[in-house]
Amino acid sequence: MKCPVTDLDNKTVGEIDLDEAVFGLPVRKDILARMVNWQLAKRRAGTHKTKGVSEVSGTTRKPYKQKGTGRARQGSLRSPQFRGGATIFGPVVRSHAHDLPKKVRKLALKTALSSKQAEGKLVVLEAAKSDSGKTKELAGRLGKFGWQSVLVIDGSAVDDGFRRAAANIPGLDLLPQQGANVYDILRRDVLVLTKDAVEHLEARLK
Repeated sequence: MKCPVTDLDNKTVGEIDLDEAVFGLPVRKDILARMVNWQLAKRRAGTHKTKGVSEVSGTTRKPYKQKGTGRARQGSLRSPQFRGGATIFGPVVRSHAHDLPKKVRKLALKTALSSKQAEGKLVVLEAAKSDSGKTKELAGRLGKFGWQSVLVIDGSAVDDGFRRAAANIPGLDLLPQQGANVYDILRRDVLVLTKDAVEHLEARLK
């Protein structure tokens, strides 16, 4: 499929042929949901923790005798029914990560790229470079596009001047092509790929 190529001044400078196998797949929300859940689960710290009976500080003495008091039998003041006692079946330190087949992850990334293309929210830039590295200059040039929420994916290396200039622009994320992922693509409204990024992604996902 043909897609116009623009420069940073929002002028068309040519066109590029996008591979249907990467940018023309049907949108499958189930695959995207599985991938996003997998990514977010990997990011969880899993450091939540409560104390069990064996970990609570306190006496090990029996509170009172077993019989004759008219009260319920008790074996420990560290039990959960007492103030300051243990938590039963509370969270423990663990990993929330789970497995997802590599084929599903690859399909999810192609599906995310295809969904942006289908929505008309995929833009191909000739290059993402800034000679001055000034935020004001880059913000003025990008203002011609009217983007409020955008992810820019460059080739194998991000231009240092563009990275410095883009660092303080709200709603703009910048990644190299090897960092392209489903969650970041979906969380931003517009996806911008450089020509280098398109070539690398097509070679990687075919």
